[in-house]
Amino acid sequence: MVTEAHGVAGALSAAGVGRGDPVAVAHAAGVGVALVAPTGLAVSTGDEEAAEAVRRVEDELRPRWVWWSGDTAAALVASGTRVAACWDIAAVHRLVFGGWRADPGRVWATLQGLPLAGLPATRGQPDLFSSLDDDGGSADEPVRPDGHLRPDWAGGGWSASPERLVRWAELAAEVARRQQARIAAMADHPRLAATARVESAAELLCAEMSADGLPLDRAAAEAIIGGFVGPRPRTEREAAEQRGRRDAEVLRHAPAGSDFDLRSPGQVKSLLRRIGVEVPDTRAWRLEARRDEHPLVDALLTWRKAERVATTFGYGWLDEHLGGDGRLRGEWSGSDGAAGRMTASAGLHNMPADLRGGVAAEDGHVLVRADLGQIEPRVLAAVSGDRDLARATAEDDMYSPVARQLDVDRATAKVAVLGAMYGQTTGHGAHALRRLQMAYPVAMAYLDDADRAGQTSRDLRTYGGRLIPMGSTNANEVSDTVARSRAAARGRYGRNAMVQGAAAELFKLWAVTVRARGAALDARIVLCLHDELLVHTPVEHGEVVARLLDDCLQEAAHRWAPDRSVRFVADISVLRRWSEAKD
Repeated sequence: MVTEAHGVAGALSAAGVGRGDPVAVAHAAGVGVALVAPTGLAVSTGDEEAAEAVRRVEDELRPRWVWWSGDTAAALVASGTRVAACWDIAAVHRLVFGGWRADPGRVWATLQGLPLAGLPATRGQPDLFSSLDDDGGSADEPVRPDGHLRPDWAGGGWSASPERLVRWAELAAEVARRQQARIAAMADHPRLAATARVESAAELLCAEMSADGLPLDRAAAEAIIGGFVGPRPRTEREAAEQRGRRDAEVLRHAPAGSDFDLRSPGQVKSLLRRIGVEVPDTRAWRLEARRDEHPLVDALLTWRKAERVATTFGYGWLDEHLGGDGRLRGEWSGSDGAAGRMTASAGLHNMPADLRGGVAAEDGHVLVRADLGQIEPRVLAAVSGDRDLARATAEDDMYSPVARQLDVDRATAKVAVLGAMYGQTTGHGAHALRRLQMAYPVAMAYLDDADRAGQTSRDLRTYGGRLIPMGSTNANEVSDTVARSRAAARGRYGRNAMVQGAAAELFKLWAVTVRARGAALDARIVLCLHDELLVHTPVEHGEVVARLLDDCLQEAAHRWAPDRSVRFVADISVLRRWSEAKD
């Protein structure tokens, strides 16, 4: 074991490790850190030297760190260590093989071609005093005689000793090499290797956002919440009284003698029927279209907004997730396990717009907000290769030239384009869909191909190479009507996932480029919201960071779609509060 942090960096340097070279790492609090170079050289330190060792290697050698999952990134960030580049095995597995599950045992078995059915399961805690497991192999070795990873190792036993840390890092290095070989063999997806590096960098960004949190003004947030639900209740009785008053504001518009539970969709539907409003369901968008038909509908929509704040984004939400340092924290992930969009817990991804007034820069800082304009139709133009649609992206508002091409108004053109991507073929804008087919046949064919693949349960891959599993038809188990309905739903999902997934890839490339370029300006991304970035930076850097965000968008777009046929735009502003941004 190398006991000095400087000795670790020196040993790796002597082994020829330089900028961008892979260095596998395994870190465990209380044990230390193990690093493995491409030559197979393994070095390690005790716990006290672990963080400093990684920092020295990062500062002096700038390698590409290889680890099993974002848990390692989170541990390093928690220790005060931030690195530039990595290869995240779990993130790459989700990209190449689809879905969410990417535990070490599954990743290992998949790359080894071993059966996933009946993966070995842990039986109790690892026993470090036993040298033989009941499968006939040594418990001190991570791989069983049948080729599977030993479940006690995969479940955390790898962190039990310095020797195990080294072995776990060696396995990470081997798995990364196998992943890279698999990607290299997939010649039909030439962007996959670059996407894997971006996915890994996105997990680094997620670890940092989870640690940094979103700056929130507690007083302002509480004032906004109070405006919806009243002052913070001191007792459950007060909370019940507040709920009763909110309910009464809706029910006063109901026929006399009505007694309905507004928290029951079925009863709300019955209540609406009593006032002559017949709806197939009580979704907000459906009620919004009928807001003016009866005062109760308007009151119900207002009630829903207040109820959502009270139950999900109220005082309890602040108490649980807002730290004493004024930062709202949730756990971020670089992929939702479906089309690959970033996601977060603690309501960070679906915070009501009314609460944005509470998101405020700290003293001496500003927020720089950038919102991609019409990202999905622009992405469709790029991934489909439709030159006519690409020409429409030259304008800031690409729906205007599309409307002229279709000879319809802008609103109808927008609904038609979005409907084509989401599989909506009826309703407003449907009549323009036939004109879309004639005006932009290449883009429409791209969507139709994805639709057909989804309907027949053929897996898809996005522009960047992410696998989109489409599931099984199971047509023999259901009626023809149900089978057709499910197939149509898969088709709609397929056409949308191909666009949404590609848009997520471009967005993440943009975000990680901002992360890298903005570090020198102390500009930190604090929120990634589908097509919107929120960056926190010192006030003196605000305008520079605003220009940087656009520069990074153009750089990312050129790397992602090198022919430059599609123009990507963003609305960028420097703010004190998120609510100051124009929608």
